[in-house]
Amino acid sequence: MKDKIRELLGKLGGLPVAVDTLADGADLYAAGLSSFASVQLMLGIEDAFDIEFPDHLLNRKSFASIDAIAETVTAILDGQEAA
Repeated sequence: MKDKIRELLGKLGGLPVAVDTLADGADLYAAGLSSFASVQLMLGIEDAFDIEFPDHLLNRKSFASIDAIAETVTAILDGQEAA
C-alpha cells in the first residue's frame, strides 16, 4: 500500500524533493505538499483504492505523512474510519 501511495505522491504531490528520499513518517507539508496537491492526492488515492474519504477525514492530519495516509486508507477499507 505504501508503495502505491508513494507512486501517487510522486505523480500528484508536486513536491520539490524526490518522494523516495522521504521517510514514511516524514511531514509531507514540511516537504512542500500544498493544500491543492493534497486534494489531487486524495482524488488519486480514492481512484487507486476504490474508496471515498468521508468528510471528517478530509483534514491535514490524514495527509500529514505516508504513514498517516496508509493508516487512514486502511481505516476506510476496514470500515473503521478512525483517523
